[in-house]
Amino acid sequence: MAQRLLLRRFLTSVISRKLPQGRWAPLTSKALQTPQCGPGGLTVTPSPARTVVTTRACSTTFNIQDGPDFQDRVVNSQTPVVVDFHAQWCGPCKILGPRLEKMVAKQRGKVVMAKVDIDDHTDLAIEYEVSAVPTVLAIKNGDVVDKFVGIKDEDQLEAFLKKLIG
Repeated sequence: MAQRLLLRRFLTSVISRKLPQGRWAPLTSKALQTPQCGPGGLTVTPSPARTVVTTRACSTTFNIQDGPDFQDRVVNSQTPVVVDFHAQWCGPCKILGPRLEKMVAKQRGKVVMAKVDIDDHTDLAIEYEVSAVPTVLAIKNGDVVDKFVGIKDEDQLEAFLKKLIG
């Protein structure tokens, strides 16, 4: 009932608007622009009517697909990489993952984050001696420079990232 009332009010307000020459206003190329990443990982979508702002990690976090993908995006990366070895069934991983993503996004491209599901990529977990999850590695120029296991608070994560960035 309430939904019908809201829909009726919305349609009435749309129909009662006077548009140029009784038609819908033409779309401009500015309205069709692709969303751009702004400072702090905010996505800004320009529009003639209003500006829509949403949050997302702007290419700072990615999921590893396979071994060669890990080699290309992590080991061969010019940017320092934080590698989060996690599992879907791991409770602490569900807490640490978003916290770590947020801290990496605050670094604004100085570091990126790779997420590796140990159930899908057991070979990588064995190669990097992951015996418990969550395990987080700091990789710079293809070498592991730091590592921790378990949950950390934001201050500890910030210190971990600053040590990696240098």
